[in-house]
Amino acid sequence: MTCLNRSVPNRISNPVPASIGVLGAGTWGIALARMLTNLGHGVTVWSALPEEIERLSATRRQPNLPDMVIPEATAFTTDIARACEGRDVLLFAVPSVFVRATARAAAPHIRDGQIIVDVAKGMEPNTLLTMTQVIRSELDRHGSHDNALVALSGPTHAEEVARDLPTTIVSACPDIEAARRVQDIFMNSCLRVYTNTDIEGVELCGAVKNIIALASGISTGLGYGDNARAALITRGMAEITRLGKAMGCNERTFSGLAGMGDLIVTATSRHSRNNRCGQLIGEGVPPKAAIVQIGMVVEGINALSATMQLAQRYDVEMPITEAVDQIVNGGMDPRQVVYALMTREKASENPSGQ
Repeated sequence: MTCLNRSVPNRISNPVPASIGVLGAGTWGIALARMLTNLGHGVTVWSALPEEIERLSATRRQPNLPDMVIPEATAFTTDIARACEGRDVLLFAVPSVFVRATARAAAPHIRDGQIIVDVAKGMEPNTLLTMTQVIRSELDRHGSHDNALVALSGPTHAEEVARDLPTTIVSACPDIEAARRVQDIFMNSCLRVYTNTDIEGVELCGAVKNIIALASGISTGLGYGDNARAALITRGMAEITRLGKAMGCNERTFSGLAGMGDLIVTATSRHSRNNRCGQLIGEGVPPKAAIVQIGMVVEGINALSATMQLAQRYDVEMPITEAVDQIVNGGMDPRQVVYALMTREKASENPSGQ
């Protein structure tokens, strides 16, 4: 039986079952916890919220994934030491704004040799660090740790992974053996995992594509059509690629799953919080009120400040990102911002000007 009939996913490879601590009980963390449990791994999920752990343990349901049943073998705890100690893999699945605090709490319980996997997509304001860099900085504060940090990123809505629909993702780490170990643990007939050593490029894509998805949603909310959405996705990817190249990332990363793949799904899907939040803003809802209506973290808004700072630092032109910032943080009228975008100086799509 395969994922195509939404049954329990089959393994592709057969690694020794791993002991995995999942830090975070949101939709993505729980969808992955279910999948990993069904693959035969030992999984314990941690949350800092006792009421959340009690509800999940009692109902075996995640409120935002109502059709998914959490296996009885998935354990829950509010004790971060229990979630971390003795685990082969620690999966950070909290929103980006909570990654540093979670890493700080977990660091005393992390031992050399444990693989740390981050699935949060974002950048930290002010420090401009990616999520694995944030985790590394907290590990360094507690002494030197010999841990490989892996970014797991790609076009992966939790709502579809929870239903065992075919999905692809990228395991990114400069240590290719660690990337392959994560590939072995996660890969099955429903989730195909690719490896990539360009972790900074993968994480940059994961953060900035959310901003372009906001732009796509704003366009929809304004009543614009498929032409505008296609233009935003394409030119948005050009912006992300320019920034990534300036930062020394591998250009091929941006045309891959973590780049164009993730951007397409985030900028078009009804499951995308960023797309839906942007649509509300385009319809006239103030950004703060739009976030409240979404009811979950909107990572694109969190990533705006850091991305604008990086664009300035590397002297990279990012007009769509700047336009979203003007709307979200500058209070500008979206239609005026679109007019300014459409009437910019003439340009060539080919960098050589031909």
